[in-house]
Amino acid sequence: MILIVGGAYQGKLDFAKELFPGTEWIDGRTCREEELLSCGGIHHFHAYIEGQLRRGQPVRQLAGSIADGNPEIVIVSDEIGYGIVPVDAFDREYREKAGRICTELAVYADKVYRVVCGIGLMLKG
Repeated sequence: MILIVGGAYQGKLDFAKELFPGTEWIDGRTCREEELLSCGGIHHFHAYIEGQLRRGQPVRQLAGSIADGNPEIVIVSDEIGYGIVPVDAFDREYREKAGRICTELAVYADKVYRVVCGIGLMLKG
């Protein structure tokens, strides 16, 4: 597993596509769980988490399910835990869950990158 994180609009997907050419990507804003467990890569992974939470789906075991079901996946996710803590309870829960899931994924990942201004820095691997 490869995890690529960074702020919004920092060039994470372009970085991932350059590093892993030929990977077939799905969009976390619209994909289904079956696709997540069979795809080469997912971008907007944070949006997948948000969608699951909005539909009332459990995400507690998500990192382990991905690690077991699709260990070769490349995951691209926005870092959403910075800045002012949201007033809205759902937004706080989403932010908390997304951060914890990405933290768990980093443990499973062979490599972890952080991308800023299109430049990737390897954090693990």
